[in-house]
Amino acid sequence: MGMGNLQRMALQMQQEMERIQAELGETEVEGSAGGGVVRAVVTGKQTVVSVTIDPTAVDADDVEMLQDLVTAAINDALDASRRLAEQKMGALSSLTGGLGGLLGR
Repeated sequence: MGMGNLQRMALQMQQEMERIQAELGETEVEGSAGGGVVRAVVTGKQTVVSVTIDPTAVDADDVEMLQDLVTAAINDALDASRRLAEQKMGALSSLTGGLGGLLGR
């Protein structure tokens, strides 16, 4: 395979990576805790967009539990975001696999 083809593959990989990054930035995933009384929304780039707390979860006597639920909901949403990013980036591996073969890897 010639240098022109290698450059074309590298450009294609770069364009695909940029497309995936843009898509991840626009995609939102949700996590929840406490049976859905606390919900967190994050982007595919793992930025917290919002936290929603059902009023029934608010009890002045048990603030620690609410804090734990918020933490759990955010972590759940971030896990979903990581899985989404891994899935999207996995599609890129088919391109990098071909390039790695050219480079003797």
